[in-house]
Amino acid sequence: MKKSVVVLVAAFVMVLTGCVTTGPGGKKSFVIIPVSQELAIGQGMAAQVGTSEKALADTAWQSYLVEVGRKVVRVCDRQDIEYHFTVIESDQVNAFAAPGGYVYFYTGLLREMDNEAEMAAVMAHEISHVVARHGVKRLQAALGATLAYELVFGGDKGGEALKAAVYVGLGLAFAGYSRDAEREADDFGIQYMVKAGYDPNGAIGMFEKLAALGSGSSSIFEQLSSSHPETSERIENARKEISEINPRPKNLTLGRDRYQKMVKRLPAKAPKK
Repeated sequence: MKKSVVVLVAAFVMVLTGCVTTGPGGKKSFVIIPVSQELAIGQGMAAQVGTSEKALADTAWQSYLVEVGRKVVRVCDRQDIEYHFTVIESDQVNAFAAPGGYVYFYTGLLREMDNEAEMAAVMAHEISHVVARHGVKRLQAALGATLAYELVFGGDKGGEALKAAVYVGLGLAFAGYSRDAEREADDFGIQYMVKAGYDPNGAIGMFEKLAALGSGSSSIFEQLSSSHPETSERIENARKEISEINPRPKNLTLGRDRYQKMVKRLPAKAPKK
């Protein structure tokens, strides 16, 4: 009886949700969690991040991040949500995206960059995770059938299921994605940054910088390190994709001068204790 109910629920969910766009060229994927719940989860995660992390007080930097983020959003394949961009004051070399379009950059990462194209590369990579719904797919797998059902269909247990989803989602946001998800975000990200007017070599620059820094960061271009064999593969894949952009749009920018002025505004790195 229990098995038949689960099968019936799964079939009903499929009818209600169907396939959604999760990438360039009209790529589709089946996602159980609807957009309304994805947004609620993202809002809950953002509230938790707001209590544990300090947003950078510099409004010029916050506006700058929003500006670059919106350039990428305008050319991405997901326009059904509102995106939110925040600079976090922390020496961590990190960035991550939460379900529902919440994207965070750490000042520790921004200090490592040389130009706006490198920032756009990271931005496009993180937005690609949102477009592909990587976080939502991973979350619905982690929640299991029972919690996913309660989350989707609500009822008396819907609120508790949402709290559980936020809690699990926060843990997953810092746990890193699968290699396949990372390759997909690399691929989409290069396409989006070029469409947004940025030189895709900014992505190569960031790959190489993060590989040199080591594997201390858990999210941004996840687990890149010079000691990780997949790093060289991802850089080679990126180079190949860039070489195949033909014709390449004219006037693609690195945006070095502006970025160099902005990076001087960032707070100094805290002295080691």
